[in-house]
Amino acid sequence: MSVAIRLDRVGKTFVLGGRKSVEALADVSIEIRRGEFVALIGPSGCGKSTILRLIGSLEEPTRGSVTIEGRAPQALAQAHRLGVAFQDHALLPWLSVRQNIAVAFRVAGQKPDDERIARMIKLVGLAGFEKARPRQLSGGMRQRASIARALILNPEVLLLDEPFAALDAVTRRYMNIELQRIWAEQRITTLLVTHGVDEALFLADRVVVMSSRPGRILKVFDVDFPRPRSPALMRTTAFHERYDELTALLEPASAEVEAAP
Repeated sequence: MSVAIRLDRVGKTFVLGGRKSVEALADVSIEIRRGEFVALIGPSGCGKSTILRLIGSLEEPTRGSVTIEGRAPQALAQAHRLGVAFQDHALLPWLSVRQNIAVAFRVAGQKPDDERIARMIKLVGLAGFEKARPRQLSGGMRQRASIARALILNPEVLLLDEPFAALDAVTRRYMNIELQRIWAEQRITTLLVTHGVDEALFLADRVVVMSSRPGRILKVFDVDFPRPRSPALMRTTAFHERYDELTALLEPASAEVEAAP
């Protein structure tokens, strides 16, 4: 399987004003294969979202390189081949679900494809809510609309930055099941940033674990659970063993020292 996204020895330093600077990433190298679902986890402030922004062409690396299918991220962004969904659904409150999804066509200078919009609304489970405004939808339904908008132009890459973080635990788990279903039908190269170890294990083919700032890659963990995955998987011994292994990697090294006799 060919490489879709490549980060090669990437470093990122932010200048905060004056002479003060913060090194967010240091020597990060990741390869994500075409059609693969990869989850990125790590402590707060480790640079997970910075990596997503670099791939999404919202930031540029200070050192190293970021390419998508051998091209600069800017090339795909300008061609509207990157789909992005954030924790904040960013739906326009005065537009309906259908109109919010159609916005992607208008931003790209294209005529909205009514048939594709209808298919996408059905895919994300919002059939019957086409005319609803965001305030009339639940949090999970708003995120479905956001994901539909991210997918509507057939992107080569889907970037998800904590899309379900604001949802309650039950709704979040349900949305994980729905995202797995949508991804299985689309098979788009996907990178998910999340704080949820269980979410990462349930959804991803591989989990990339990052260190605290400056963010580095601690481990790339292959997830070998067969698909499709049901919620029952999360109650198995194998799932809990992998969960504990990943969680241990996220614990500060100082915690081990403090716990030592």
